[in-house]
Amino acid sequence: MAAYKRILLKLSGESLMGESNYGIDTNRLNEYAEQIIEANALGVEVGIVIGGGNIFRGLQGVNKGFDRVKGDQMGMLATTINSIALHSAIESMGGKARVLTAIRMEPVGELYSKAKAIELMKQGFAVIIAGGTGNPFFTTDTASALRAVEIEADVLLKGTRVDGVYTADPEKDKTATRYDELTYEKAYKDDLHVMDLTAFTLLKENNMPVLVFDMNKKGNLKRIISGEKIGTLVKN
Repeated sequence: MAAYKRILLKLSGESLMGESNYGIDTNRLNEYAEQIIEANALGVEVGIVIGGGNIFRGLQGVNKGFDRVKGDQMGMLATTINSIALHSAIESMGGKARVLTAIRMEPVGELYSKAKAIELMKQGFAVIIAGGTGNPFFTTDTASALRAVEIEADVLLKGTRVDGVYTADPEKDKTATRYDELTYEKAYKDDLHVMDLTAFTLLKENNMPVLVFDMNKKGNLKRIISGEKIGTLVKN
C-alpha cells in the first residue's frame, strides 16, 4: 500500500552529473529512471521537475556578463534537455513518460497545464515538467513548489545528494545532526536552507509538506512511497 497517491519529485541537475564535472551521467540517469518506474508500478502518480545546473545556471551566466533574463532563459532550456534525457531513459526501460514544458516548444514537449498533467498522471505516465516556471528570476526549487501545489500532490519529494536536513552542513561540521522532522518556522528561524525563500513561502502558505532525502541511494524513492521513515520531513 503506497503512502502517497500523488507526488512531485524534484531532482537536482547537479546530481545528474554523477562523478563528472558537467553534463549527464547515463548510469545516474538510468538509476533515477528505474526508481521512477518503480514508483509508478506501485500505483503512485508522479510529477517531476529537474534542475539544469549540470548544464547551465542563470546566475552563473550573470557572473560572466550575461543579461539575467537571457541567462535564466538558457537555464530553462537546460532543464528541458535534462527532462528529455529522463523521458528517453524511462521509455527505454519500458516505462511511460511525457514531457510538458512551461513555455511553448512543440514538438519537444506539450505546453504544460494542470489539467493535462493530471490527466496523464492518471493514465500512468510520469509527467516531467520542464522549463521552470517559464519566467526569469525563479529557480527550479520555486518551480517544483508551484507544480506540487498546482497538481495537488500529497508531498514534494526533494531528491538530493544528502540524506536529509542537518543542523549544519555535514560536510563541513562533523558534529551536525540530522532532523527526522521539523516545522517550516524552525527551518526558517535557523536558516537551514531547505529550499530558496520563494519556494519555501509558497509551500508553507499552501500547507505542502516537503521531504528531503538522498535520491542517489538506490531504492530510497520506493522505500519512501512504501511508508518507510527516510530523510527529513518539513511541514507546518
